[in-house]
Order: sequence, then C-alpha cells, then structure tokens
Amino acid sequence: MIRTTEHTVTRPTATPRTLVHDLRAHLGGTVSVSGWVNTLRLQRAMQFVLVRDHTGTVQVAHRRAGAGPDDARAAALAELIDGLTPESAVRITGRVVENPVVKLGGLEIVPTRVEVLNRAETPLPIDQQTGLEHRLDWRFLDVRARPAAQLLFAVQTTVERAMRAFAQAEGCTEMHTPKLMGTASESGAEVFELGYFGRSAYLAQSPQFYKQMAIAAGIDRVFEVGPVFRAEPSFTSRHATEFTGVDVELAWIDGVEDVMDFEERMLAHALAEVAAVHGAAIREQFGIEVTVPQLPFPRITMAEAQELLRAEGWDPEGLKEDLDPDGERRLAAHIRERSGHEFVFVTHYPSGIRPFYHMRPEGQDGLTLSFDLLWKGLEITTGAQREHRYEVLLRQAAEKGVGTESLRDYLNCFRFGCPPHGGLGMGLGRVLMVLLGLESIREATFLFRGPNRLTP
Repeated sequence: MIRTTEHTVTRPTATPRTLVHDLRAHLGGTVSVSGWVNTLRLQRAMQFVLVRDHTGTVQVAHRRAGAGPDDARAAALAELIDGLTPESAVRITGRVVENPVVKLGGLEIVPTRVEVLNRAETPLPIDQQTGLEHRLDWRFLDVRARPAAQLLFAVQTTVERAMRAFAQAEGCTEMHTPKLMGTASESGAEVFELGYFGRSAYLAQSPQFYKQMAIAAGIDRVFEVGPVFRAEPSFTSRHATEFTGVDVELAWIDGVEDVMDFEERMLAHALAEVAAVHGAAIREQFGIEVTVPQLPFPRITMAEAQELLRAEGWDPEGLKEDLDPDGERRLAAHIRERSGHEFVFVTHYPSGIRPFYHMRPEGQDGLTLSFDLLWKGLEITTGAQREHRYEVLLRQAAEKGVGTESLRDYLNCFRFGCPPHGGLGMGLGRVLMVLLGLESIREATFLFRGPNRLTP
C-alpha cells in the first residue's frame, strides 16, 4: 500500500487586474492596473505617469518622499517611477481617487506598488509623426500606441462576426478551402509559384473553383473568410499581395439579382452591428459617422455607366469596356448626388474582361451576368452568376483560349447535375478602408504584404 502525503501550497494573494474603463466602479478601493507607460511628468514634488491599456488611459499620481513615517516607502516608489521609460510594461497597484482636474475621466490612482514587468528601451524607433512606411516596420508599436489602430481591429472583428452570423442565418455552411493548388488559375497569371515535394504548387488567388465544387457537392450555400494571394506588382493604396477575402456562393438561384440581394442585406446587417457597437468610438477616433444603407442599392449597367461618364467628360485612353479608379470615383459621386446612396452595383460587364465561367445573358454573348460593388468609389466586391452547363463552359473556355486539361477536376463538377449558382468575393481590408476613411489598405491590415514588403 502506497501512502501519499498531501501538501498545501500557499500562493501570495494578488489583486486581480482591473481594466481602465472599469475604474469608476472601484472608486475609493484598491486596484491593480496592467498596461504601458504612455507619458511621464517627473516633477520635484510630484510624479505623474499616464498608463494605457487596451481600454483607456489613467493618470498615476505619486508624491515624492517627505518628512513623514512613509518616507522610505515613498522614496522607493519614486526611484522606481524615475526609472520608467515610455512604453515600458508595468503593473500599478493603488487606490482609485477622484480628481476633477484630471481630464481622463476625473480619476487617478495613488500608487502603493509599482512593478516594472519589461522596461522599454529608449529612444523609441517611431513616434506619432513617423511616416506610414516606417511605422509598418514597427507595426506592433504602431498599433499598441494608437487607440485608432486598436479600434480598427475591434471593428474588423465585429464586421466578420456580423457577416458570419448573417450568412449562417441565411443557410450558409462555412467552408475552409485549400490555399495550395496543383495548377495555376484559369489564366495562369498573377499567381505565386512555390516548390512542393519536387513539383510546383501555387497559392490560391481565390476560393472560386472550390466554392463551386462545394455547390456541386450539394452544400446549398457556402461562406468562407480566408487568405487570398495575388502576385500582381501593384503599388496602389488599394492593392495587396495577400489579403483576407469574404466569399459566398449560393445554389439554386433564379439569377444574379439573388446574389446582389444577399450581399446588400449582409452589408446592411454588418454596418448596423458596427454602428451599434462602435459608432461613438469611430466618431471620436476617425471622425466618421457610420450609417446603415437603405435597400436596395442602386444598379447601373457598365454600358450605362460609360455613357453617363463620357457625357460628363470622362474619356481615358484605351478604356472602352471597364472603369478606371477615376471613373469609379466619378460614378459614385454621380450616384450619391442623384440618390444620396454611397453604394452602387455596376452590372453586365463585357465578356471580354470577365472569366470564362461567368454566365452570359441569353442572346447577348458579349455581356456577362456579373457585377462589381462600389462603396464611395472603391470596388469592394466582384460577383456573378456562374455558368453551370458543361458544354457552354467548354465553349466559352475555348473562345478565350483557356486550356481545359489542367481544369479537369473543376470541369467534372458540371457533368453530373450541378445546379444554377452564383456568388461573390469581397476584400475585407477594402471594406475597413472605406468604413473608417483610411487612405491606404496598408493601415487596414495588421501586417501588410505587398511587392516590396515581406516583413515584419
């Protein structure tokens, strides 16, 4: 028989962490606040430290040693505070007191204990005046020190959660499709090639083909949020080589209008959630009023858009079937002036600039049942009804000179009863960019990837 002896380990009792935005509930009590040193004002008689966590900033006020019985303790605290540097990680324990002079909520903490958890080196490599590209080199510091950047990712979470909840309520199944492909896309352009056990593989430009395979598998409605890779050497404010895509595919549709209807309702739902959860904070940090759009969104065909813009003087050289960024901005301004709406669907793109798998209207082989969605003049979505008839797909691929051998697995999906379907792909970063009035998608991404940036 084995006898065991139980030993009781007594751990020191620590004051639970209190977040800055909860301090009012602890007025007069002792709290422990963990965060980063924002700024220091070290005076002869007093020391003031602003400590910031992800919910706000509080002032810590400490009187230096005097002639009282607590002189030694005050001196020790003063020495610790004098050694602090901006962005040091600290834990401050003390009493919450009211001070109407303090602009930060009228409260401050009188410290009884200061713990330096990680002292930050000085000087810091960036400050509030540092340009965007250099701030991206030190993105963790950039995000940590700016409440607006912190808010961006909270908004991103709410947008994703709201879109996911809407899609689930609409009967969508969330899928996770492969990002490694054995063949390049249908065109072979703008894909990243990498070694794969002695042969080549490619990073997926889109989950498009896999979404359609899921439809053919009998999964009625498909929803996915995942990474997308584009090997395009674009240096604009709206392009990235890796971004997060929001993708939807809907089976048994009656037409492309079903897809547009789904998207506008999903966006209205997401924006309503953002307004409810973050409206006041976005107004304070970004100066933007989040509004829930009226339904339906305006629609205009590409031919109508081109005619309208050319009548107003837009005439870029070589653009006869598409819109350039200036054209998109002009069109959005026109729609906003006429209808007060910030969104517009541009529909019926010419088949010459759309993929072979986009369905074409009966008797109008030069057009596609496709659309782009513009928000304040920026394209955030491309969508279409897909061609689900095997013979038509083969013919349209041949017309575009697309070889079908590498697409055999994809095309097999349409040989055995694939239903009518359509869907969309949306750039999450672009949605955030427009929503928060950002100048570049670099700011709407935690760690941006572009032609010249693979770090940090």
